[in-house]
Amino acid sequence: MEEFDFDIAVLGAGPAGCALACTLASISRGSLRIALFQGNMVNHDPGKDTRVLALNHGSQVFLEKHQLWPAHSANIETVHVSQKNRLGRTLINSTDFNVPRLGSVVAYTELYRTLQAKLQQLPVTLLSGALASAVQENTNSPVIVTQGENSYRCRIAIQCDGKKAKDIHREYNQHALITAAHAQFPKKGWAWERFTREGPLAVLPHPLYKDAQSIVWCTSPEKARELAELDDAAFSKTLTEHFGSRLGVLTVLEKRSIFPLHLSASKNTVNGHIATIGNAAQTLHPVAGQGLNLGLRDVATLVHCLKPWITNTTQDATPFLNKFANDRKFDRMLTCELTDFMPRIFTTGNPLVEHACGLALLGMDLFKPLRQPLARHLLQGFRN
Repeated sequence: MEEFDFDIAVLGAGPAGCALACTLASISRGSLRIALFQGNMVNHDPGKDTRVLALNHGSQVFLEKHQLWPAHSANIETVHVSQKNRLGRTLINSTDFNVPRLGSVVAYTELYRTLQAKLQQLPVTLLSGALASAVQENTNSPVIVTQGENSYRCRIAIQCDGKKAKDIHREYNQHALITAAHAQFPKKGWAWERFTREGPLAVLPHPLYKDAQSIVWCTSPEKARELAELDDAAFSKTLTEHFGSRLGVLTVLEKRSIFPLHLSASKNTVNGHIATIGNAAQTLHPVAGQGLNLGLRDVATLVHCLKPWITNTTQDATPFLNKFANDRKFDRMLTCELTDFMPRIFTTGNPLVEHACGLALLGMDLFKPLRQPLARHLLQGFRN
């Protein structure tokens, strides 16, 4: 009988990888031998990451169900979508769906610590070191996971981070500048997605600072560098002028960080007994905050598809992994296309296109059936 070191190897200990390991360990009640491979945090210390994450209602329900929701969060009850210097806007309200909130904003550091604390309570082997890789000669052979000089024989490997998708790629010539700002006239439970010719500007309720907003300002690489180099007073003035007067004066609270933006997605998410999810399967533009939400839907679907296999891990995992890949195709395609289309259509600089976008926003605001598909996707994504 063939010996395996682990039943499931999870490669990448970001939010999606940690959530997957926690959920698998919980539902299997300790019957699975799970390894979570975490690379050395040389260039990124999660404990010092100042980003916040906008998680939709569906993601929050999933994380709360598995006791993975952090202690602090800021509700999003209304989303205001508009276009700078053009008529037309749309309001999306939680009351449209009879839910208490459309989603919530959480601090990356708090979510990461919550996931790590949960891992300590579960039968998961955490292996730190170099970035791990997985290969399989054929479906009858074990998956070999290598981390540095060590190799492990596994039944299944799930790539969650590290290896990046390459089948579909687009550079946006945009960088996201991320910071937080105090609002003179805060509006509790409101979030704004404001489209400009430079790129979208997201203003979200901040989960940690009182009367503050999280800022995700997408603009050209040159403009992002200029903004980052401004002193706090000059940056606050520029941000307030760019966003408008809805929240009064916006006063920056923390250092600005810059991230280049691109789309990368893989067409195939399963190869033998190796599956790819989360950031390893797709990296999206941050418009509408869909990245981690899509990754958590990968997690939820994968866990659901593997449940029959977990009862007998000696059976071939191929049909269960193939079902996962097929079940995720439409949602992944739709979300990638949506987050790719929106930041590009609003930055054409063509007045006719801008007026058409404004009319579309106005139409969605006036007629609920027109905004329902977009609103529902923002609320929970496509789930089958």
